[in-house]
Formats: sequence, C-alpha cells, structure tokens
Amino acid sequence: MVRKTLCTLGLLMLTLQAFAQYQPSEANLKARAEFQDRKFGVFLHWGVYSMMGQGEWVMNNRNINYEEYAKLPGGFYPQYFDAEEWVKAFQEAGVKYITITSRHHDGFSMFHSKVSDGYNIVDATPFKRDVLKELAAACEKYGITLNFYYSHLDWHRLDYPIGSSGRALGRPTDQQNWQSYYKFMNDQLTELLTNYGSIGAIWFDGVWDHAGDATPFNWQLEEQYALIHRLQPSCLVGNNHHKDLNPGEDIQIFERDLPGQNTAGYSGGMTVSNTVPLESCQTMSDSWGFNITDTHYKSKEQLIQMLVRAAGMNANLLLNIGPQSDGRLPAMALSRLKDMGDWLKVYGETIYGTRGGQVAPHDWGVTTQKDNKLYVHIMKLADSALFLPLTGVKVKKAQVFKDGTPVHVVKSKEGLLLELGCVPEEIDYVVELTL
Repeated sequence: MVRKTLCTLGLLMLTLQAFAQYQPSEANLKARAEFQDRKFGVFLHWGVYSMMGQGEWVMNNRNINYEEYAKLPGGFYPQYFDAEEWVKAFQEAGVKYITITSRHHDGFSMFHSKVSDGYNIVDATPFKRDVLKELAAACEKYGITLNFYYSHLDWHRLDYPIGSSGRALGRPTDQQNWQSYYKFMNDQLTELLTNYGSIGAIWFDGVWDHAGDATPFNWQLEEQYALIHRLQPSCLVGNNHHKDLNPGEDIQIFERDLPGQNTAGYSGGMTVSNTVPLESCQTMSDSWGFNITDTHYKSKEQLIQMLVRAAGMNANLLLNIGPQSDGRLPAMALSRLKDMGDWLKVYGETIYGTRGGQVAPHDWGVTTQKDNKLYVHIMKLADSALFLPLTGVKVKKAQVFKDGTPVHVVKSKEGLLLELGCVPEEIDYVVELTL
C-alpha cells in the first residue's frame, strides 16, 4: 500500500511539473482571446470516405480490408470543389473559422504530404489538387481562420500500434513501430504548419483508441505540442480525448455537448476549465462525414439556440458539415447556414466578442456580456416577466435588442425583474441591459 501511494504521488508530481513547464507565449494568449471572440466555426469532415456515403467511420464499421480501401482514392474526383465558393458561403453565414480534416482515421491525407508514401489527394487521386492549399488561400482572402483536424490513430499505416478500433481490417500485427509512426505524424504536422500559412489551431482526435490498454499508452503529447508551438507560437492545440486538459493544450473540447453536460456520453468526469477557451463540436445532421441516408438536419431554431447556449456557457460552437464526394456542400446544410447567417446579421453583436454573462445558464436561456452590456437571451419562457438574480448592479438602460423597445425593470434586494409586456415567442428574444 505504501509503495502504491508513493507511486501515485510520484505520478502526480510529474503531472504538476509538466503543467508548470508549459507557459503559453504572449502570441498564444492573444490567439486564445481571438479564438473566444469568433464564437462560430464550421467543421468539415471530408475525405475519400465521402465516396461511400456512409460516414467517416465506414472503413472500420464495414471491416473493409486496408488494401481494398486504399483503392478508393483512384476514383476520387471532386470536380465541383471551389474553395472560394465554400468560404464565401461560410462568411455569409457569419462563420469566423473553419476546421477541416487534414487526415482522418482512415489515414488518407487531404493535402500534398511528401511523407505519406503517396497516400494523399495529389499523388493518389486523378484530381491532383491540394484542396487544403486552395482553402488556405481562400480563407486568407476572406478573413476566415483555418484550423486543421488531425487524427492520432491510423487504420492504413502498418507502423501504427493497433488500438481498440480497426482490428478487422486485415493489417499485419508484426509491423507496428511507434517511433516510426510518431516521426511520421510530426513530419506531417511540420508540413501543415510550414506550407499552408498561418494556422489557427491543430485539432487532435483519436488518443482514446488506446484508452483501454493494460499499460497506459504514451502518446508523447507534450513533445508534439511543443513542436506545434515552436513552429507557430500563435497556433492553438486542442485534443478531443474526452478527458481533462493535458499540458500544452490551449482549447478544451466537448463533443456533441455543451461544457459541463454529458448527454452524448463523451464528457463524463471532465472538469470544465476556467483557464482556456471552450469549444462545443456538434453535427448539423446526425453524421460527421457525408452520409447519403442521413437527412435528419436540425431545425434553424435548434441550431441558432445551440449557438446562443454555447456562447452563454462561454464556449464556441463548431458546427459540422460533411461535404459530398463531388466537392459540393449538401444543399440542406447551405440552407441552414443561410438561416443562421440571417439571424447573426441582426443579433451578431450579442454573440461575437462576448463572454458568458453574469447570470448562469437556465432553462429559459442564457446571458452573454461585452463591456457594460449584458444580453439576456430568452429562448423558453411561458411568462411575460423574467427574474434575474442580479444584485449589486445598477441598470442604466433596458431595452429589447432588436427594436429598442424599453423594458421596465423592477429592482429588489434579491435581483431584477424584467417586465417584458408579452410572452416571448421568438427563437431568441434578446433584452439588452446597459449596466
């Protein structure tokens, strides 16, 4: 028991030491604040798996032999892909950043990677174009920040130490070589952070593939994160590992959930950080990668309220779209984006650049705040008045944000009562309080 306790204390000291060693640079801290200000991003799961129209996990889910799957790129030709068209549509929708899959779990690189043994979009497809290069140029032109998703696991490479997924793909089990694979990943990350301009963030996924190992798997994350921060000091690091933060991580990610919630089952036990920006990644339909049978798109009301609730919980919303194999964005996704853009043209001031407000989120809605403005977002209220447990503040002015209609405020020692004069029926009825 004593030995076990000493070992536990030793591991704790090493962890604390590692956290102490990572000191974000001024450029990194500035980038964190700018990331929080953006509030709304689009996630793009796009790869050769889109050809099969069954989502990004089709290789694993259908147990497709790794050598047979490797034939898919030979028919991948997204002839309608237009980076500027994509980025302009996102800009019109009020999107401030894009996170796109540079390499997903199937191991195929969507950029011209010289260390990928030819398994990339330029060398292995008849398309012969680097879509990430074109997207980077369009993002720079239209003022959209570009982030790269990068998978830690790989169902294609034989040197990847096989984990809990991809075990029935026919890969030999005697060629695993962690050092070789680790070098490959770092060489690719160097390419991404050297050849594509300024990158806002690297968004990792997949370390959970070895979460069930009898002996804890050492991903050597600290060294990898240090490489990223060395190559681009302002590039943020996020990791979708479903656990508390590791040293060197600049963003905390919540998959299919808002911070502090666990409705999807991925965030159980995660402590919401108060030191780094928060991000909630959500699907627009039910799928991440293009799924031809998935037409279960969330309504515009659901999506707008999802964005508002994220902002009220001091988080960004990263909303996913799965582009089609022909290079087009699904029509329904574009329609939903337009709806969100139209709403943000009116209410964007209450979202962009804000932080979670002084009043904690409730079932009725949330608050956001910027300087001396407190925005009360009412999304579910059956009454014509709303009580806010705000004490010690003086309200200089209260009005309906949309049209400036005055709102009567009754102050008591317990807080403030907003007399709205009607039961709110809008997607988001916003009251602006000047404090």
